[in-house]
Amino acid sequence: MSDWYRKTAEGWLIAVHLQPGAKRSGAAGLHGGALKLRIAAPPVEGKANDALIAFVAGALGVPRRAVSVVKGASSREKLVLVADASADPARLLPAEPSAAAKRNPGN
Repeated sequence: MSDWYRKTAEGWLIAVHLQPGAKRSGAAGLHGGALKLRIAAPPVEGKANDALIAFVAGALGVPRRAVSVVKGASSREKLVLVADASADPARLLPAEPSAAAKRNPGN
């Protein structure tokens, strides 16, 4: 198990470092002890948090109602609860580029 997520009685707690207002949404790897997620939505009126919840739910294949921000609602450092013990937080990590992509990054 990693430092950025842990299993609880309710499901999974995931430490997230959020970058709102990005060009596109996606996982950017690990940032300290948290998963860095880039979200295209701006950090106003809860739009970035809503987009974060939608991204995590979609990536893990769980309903949006199973995902909530439990700490850091107005901060870049957040604690997200996924209330589904069968979810696998490791699926949030970006896929490793293939060997061919590493050899030919411009193609």
